[in-house]
Amino acid sequence: MKTKAAVLREVNKPLVLEELDLPKLLSGQVLVKVLCSGLCHSQLNEIKGWKGREFIPHLMGHEASGIVIEVGEGVEKVKEDDYVAISWIKGAGLDLHPPVYRSPQGKVNAGSSATFAEYAIVSENRVVKIPESVEPYVASILGCAVLTGMGIIDRLDICDKSKVIVFGIGGVGASSLMRIQSLFPDIHCVAVDPLTWKLEWAKKELGVNETRDPSEELQGFDLAIECSGSKSAMEKAFECLNDKGTAVIAGNIGPGEKISIVPFDLLKGKKIVGSWSGGCFIDNDIPFYVSLYLARRLPLKKLITKIYPFEKVNKGLDDLRSGSLIRGVLKIS
Repeated sequence: MKTKAAVLREVNKPLVLEELDLPKLLSGQVLVKVLCSGLCHSQLNEIKGWKGREFIPHLMGHEASGIVIEVGEGVEKVKEDDYVAISWIKGAGLDLHPPVYRSPQGKVNAGSSATFAEYAIVSENRVVKIPESVEPYVASILGCAVLTGMGIIDRLDICDKSKVIVFGIGGVGASSLMRIQSLFPDIHCVAVDPLTWKLEWAKKELGVNETRDPSEELQGFDLAIECSGSKSAMEKAFECLNDKGTAVIAGNIGPGEKISIVPFDLLKGKKIVGSWSGGCFIDNDIPFYVSLYLARRLPLKKLITKIYPFEKVNKGLDDLRSGSLIRGVLKIS
């Protein structure tokens, strides 16, 4: 069986659309017809070679919606024809070696949930069955943007008296803002981004009552969430806290790059922590956020700026790179 796929063959070069041969399913693997896949800033980091040049050529994509075509030996979590969300975040089920696809030029590597392909082989523990009433383009952003951004909020001690600031209004930051506003409509929440259109979007679509440019003076916050992947934003997130505040770092900077903080601020009571995937477990958290979406308590469609046909994958990545998207989605099948 063959599949069209977008392959990263060279660092800092566009992805190449080509036809690959699918390997035979192994134990614990699931073959999925991919419907839609989210575009994440992590893919831009992969293109720059930040996640390991030794894996190139390889497939990208790590959140998607799809339909199960076939399951490998030992798979019990899903079956043929199930409608699923796919995530890079681990859940229940088997977790085995990622697949290796084949092209006329040789092997093409892939992670356990690489989804920039018409048909993708993923591990059982990266899929969750979801209701068919969730649109494929909405389901495609559940596996990273929604889980990470909203998971951060649901694992913190926040009340309606908290003073909160979010740096970086992309898929993750916007998801954090959406969850805050859904829980505490009257909370004092500040959105920070260098792009004016994103600040205006946060006000109009999410009801955020205050927005700021990163260059402005900021102080006195109980909670700062950094989602921009900017060194200066990470430092400012810590600096802007009150003496009992917590900074949560969710963004990624380059390999080996470091941030600077004043150690005495730690002695006074400030805290800085990291968040890996929002602390989520997909088998619990994806159904939870789906239930809120279907109950019209989370307007997830607002997070999606544009939907691209699969052959426009590089255009979507260019738009993401330029700051033109909150979240972009590829319509693959």
